[in-house]
Formats: sequence, structure tokens, C-alpha cells
Amino acid sequence: MGASPPSIQSVCVFCGSSDAAAPSLLADAAAFGRALALEDRRLIYGGGGVGLMGACARAAHEAGGDVLGIIPEFLTSRERALDVVETIVVRSMHERKQIMFERSDGFVVLPGGIGTLEEIIELLSWRRLDLHRKPVVFYSPAGFWDPLFQLLEHTVAANLTPADFMDSWAVATTVAEILPQLDGRLALGDQEGAALTTTRVT
Repeated sequence: MGASPPSIQSVCVFCGSSDAAAPSLLADAAAFGRALALEDRRLIYGGGGVGLMGACARAAHEAGGDVLGIIPEFLTSRERALDVVETIVVRSMHERKQIMFERSDGFVVLPGGIGTLEEIIELLSWRRLDLHRKPVVFYSPAGFWDPLFQLLEHTVAANLTPADFMDSWAVATTVAEILPQLDGRLALGDQEGAALTTTRVT
């Protein structure tokens, strides 16, 4: 029998923290949390109990999954940190993102706002600088992330970003596609450059 295909064991999820998000997006976040638990994969997330991140983490935990939250002290009240899961309280947003990066094998970007954009742009910038090759998958229901992709394509057309940068991620349009896409990126070689993945960026 052949070897099993590689799979991502610790998945970092970036997503929105607004409870005003559409019910369908909150339901999708919860469905993805349950999918992680079902496949015995660890969820690494921003530590809050609100919005899509709260829905994802709560569902993963209630389904018996392993969940790690990382949250800055100043956000513990605002984002209502979940006290039912393991949580690391840090001093700053930078420390939060660094630990999330270091503890994760791959990244999933669910719909989100300006905070999610800030997280994923930094992650993609690190990739552009060859600081990591960890797989990245955007969950883009109904083309949610298309405007971002169009902006990045615009920078390519302006010769400000290399064309092959657009191959730095995969896109899933259903929750069921997310983990296969993530594992597929790993199988295609996104694990190359692993020696760089613990580089500390300050």
C-alpha cells in the first residue's frame, strides 16, 4: 500500500469577529470548526468568542476538537475570550500573530473585515519574502474575496508584484472543499522551505 497523502494537523483560522455577520457565514464558520474536530485537527485561532471566530472555536470545542486561542490582554473583554478552551494571553497583536503563525501548519481565511485583511496581508507578505511556504486557503462563498484577488492582480498588472505570487493560495467555495484544498497545497509542495517557517518577524 502507498503512503497516505500529507495532511495539515494544526490549522490557523483568520476570520471576522463581528456578531453582525450574516447568519450563513456564522453557520459556515461553525461547520468548519466541526470539520476540524471530526478530522482530529487542531484549531489555532484568535481567542475570541464573538463573530465567525467564536462560532468556529465553539463548534470545534463542542465537537470534541482541540482548540488553542491566542488573544492580546486588551481584547479579552471586547472579544470575549472563550474560557472553555486553552487560551494564551499575550501583550500585543504582533505577539498574537507570531504565535499563531508558529503553532500552525497551514492557514484558512474565512470571511472577515479589516482585522482579517491585516492578518492575511502580512502572512502573504511573509510568503512573498520567502519566510514560509505554509499552505493558505481562502474560503470565498459567493465570491467574497474576489475584490481582494482583483486588487492583487492589479498590482501584478502594474509590475509591482510578480505574476507567480498569485499561486500563493487556493480558493474554496464550499466548506467541504477547504481541508482537501489545504492538504492539496501541501501535497503540491507548499511544505518546501520548512526551515524558514519558524523565522521570527518583528
